Amino acid sequence: MFPSAARPLGRTAVMVGPYGLGTAPLGGWPTAVSEEDARATVARALELGIRLFDTAPLYGHGRAEHHLGAVLGEHPRDSYVVTTKVGRLLRKGAPLDPSITVDGRSLFAGEHEANPVFDFSYDATLRSLEESLERLGLDRVDAAYIHDPDDHYAAALDGAYVALDRMRGEGVIGAIGVGMNQTRMLARFARVGRFDCFLLAGRYTLLEQSALDDLIPVCDERGISLVIGGVFNSGVLIDPRPGSTYNYAPAPPEVVGRALALKVVCERHGVPLAAAALQFAAAQPVVASVLMGARSAAELEENAGLAALAIPADLWAELKDEGLVRVDAPVPGLPSVPYNENA
Repeated sequence: MFPSAARPLGRTAVMVGPYGLGTAPLGGWPTAVSEEDARATVARALELGIRLFDTAPLYGHGRAEHHLGAVLGEHPRDSYVVTTKVGRLLRKGAPLDPSITVDGRSLFAGEHEANPVFDFSYDATLRSLEESLERLGLDRVDAAYIHDPDDHYAAALDGAYVALDRMRGEGVIGAIGVGMNQTRMLARFARVGRFDCFLLAGRYTLLEQSALDDLIPVCDERGISLVIGGVFNSGVLIDPRPGSTYNYAPAPPEVVGRALALKVVCERHGVPLAAAALQFAAAQPVVASVLMGARSAAELEENAGLAALAIPADLWAELKDEGLVRVDAPVPGLPSVPYNENA
């Protein structure tokens, strides 16, 4: 079973566990997953104590939302938390955006009836949530994120944020946030809007802690929770070697070298690198939950063991002593120091 102590999303009544399931792999990233395996993964997540499920229209061009809703619909609505995203509408006949392609094909394997179209306008946000609810077979979601607005800051703030803020006020959604792979723009959003949570992928991990420089302090100050995705940095923190993936691409040699150095310290203490990666992110007080992308029930079972594994405090101390983890990064079993002190 996964650890299950409940944590709030920001200052809202939405409660999540320390670990959740991200559903991009169930939408066919990076390779296809059968309907049977996708739905078995969601069912097993529930059995293992997972209560937070994150999805998006982008994932499998709607397929992940369909799979998730098919399973969750068999359970009481108050027994799980669902988060989805806005900013990309699915439209039949729309050209495939180059930002989600490899060799001219979608990042999500399989055939797709509709393609994602960037649209962060007020009206598109309302339509996006309505269409997600239809695919999920639900009457509400617990939180909604503005999805990857890197090149659309003004539109996201003037359109999507206003729509989500209205729906939060009406009780249609419990919490609102932004989901990105960078910290700087999230920190900007935190300073100008009334957000409850941010989904940050890849920037607060055992490998890199740049979020401590800007985002985490402002979230702490304003009562905004982080949900962490990409905790394995696309795979390099599972099996670091030449050819490992980092940021969805082959990892540079210096990144592989740093991951290997982390692995050496973990092995000295008899701890899998992946276990340290999972537990490191969850130890940050600003973090409400850590999302894992699993493609099968077996992967989830393995992750449950890693999340519950006892890790000696000496391992964390050694990682800090060797400069592999920042001094100001909270870790289990050791006292915290202020942000940026001796970092």
